[in-house]
Amino acid sequence: MYIGIMSGTSIDAIDAVLVSFDDSGTHTQPTLIQQHTHPFSSALQQALNRLCHSGDNEIELMGQASHQLAIEYADAVQALLEHADINADQVTAIGCHGQTIRHRPNQDHPFTLQIGDHFTLAVKTGINVIGDFRSKDMALGGQGAPLVPAFHKAVFQNDKHDVVVVNLGGIANITYLPTNTAKAPPIIGFDTGPANTLLDGWIRHVKHKHYDMSGAWASQGTVNQDLLTALLADPYFAQAYPKSTGREYFNLDWLASLLPNGQQLNDFKPEDIQATLAELTCITVADAIKQISDSAHVYICGGGAYNQKLMYGLSHHLPNYPFAATDMLGIAPNWVEAMAFAWLAYAYEKRISGNIASVTGASKDTVLGVKYSFN
Repeated sequence: MYIGIMSGTSIDAIDAVLVSFDDSGTHTQPTLIQQHTHPFSSALQQALNRLCHSGDNEIELMGQASHQLAIEYADAVQALLEHADINADQVTAIGCHGQTIRHRPNQDHPFTLQIGDHFTLAVKTGINVIGDFRSKDMALGGQGAPLVPAFHKAVFQNDKHDVVVVNLGGIANITYLPTNTAKAPPIIGFDTGPANTLLDGWIRHVKHKHYDMSGAWASQGTVNQDLLTALLADPYFAQAYPKSTGREYFNLDWLASLLPNGQQLNDFKPEDIQATLAELTCITVADAIKQISDSAHVYICGGGAYNQKLMYGLSHHLPNYPFAATDMLGIAPNWVEAMAFAWLAYAYEKRISGNIASVTGASKDTVLGVKYSFN
């Protein structure tokens, strides 16, 4: 059994899953044994949000937050094991993504930085931790992201039709899985742009809520076409893949910098901005899918799968594509990413490549991760 831990760009909570894997058939079969969502403490949440932007005394804040994050990860693991009635010595390893505070794959000296003290997590839980999944891919010339396509391939690729998996997390990303044949084209995956990071950020700014439940607030607004056109003109959306991004790029400062006609944020109805941001996600995701396949079956995962405004918008922009949440594939949308990092720990132990070079742009497929031993 393996544990997967994920805390994404929305910085809302820690998702932890306990998973077993059966690789005796043609596809890896994961079984979700137990799941647990562990809210961040408010102090840690505030620190992580601060670390996503440049500021004073960053190193001091980063060191403290990294250690505190490991403590809260360990608390999540302990609760998970208690719910499952499983002992730590029955778990082979924890796959831990850590919390991304910078992702700069296109600089002269590219880097990505995830915090979370893996040795502290290993010692506190008594379980070996596999972490630092992105660095080796970047050393091989890749973007270091997205990493979930290798898991998607292992569990979702189909012998009869193309599949596109859409993850609506803080950032939206897609994985194109061509029909599994000897002459199949390469797998493609990339970040399409913002999803919940802008929606959550805006409702937090205006209404002091953590997220827009079911997209209800966005549904009260009307899309502002001038604003939408200005946002869609950002060069990231036209950039060729491989590509990846994060909340250090797509944030409320980005939104304010692109307002049309010299307007300010308070010149718009707040709910209209929320509706426009939701439409931005739907259009950029749908356009990316249309570029890749005209017949794929589309499956949605991530927190955005529970946002009815996003789901309706995507289905509207993809009328000719079979469309559903990943429940239809046997995994609930909110557990796919955490399960992916359990699988990456499994892949490390089994010496299976955790990246896909055609996705990230790395020079080759390779085993990802570093082991942090508790003993």
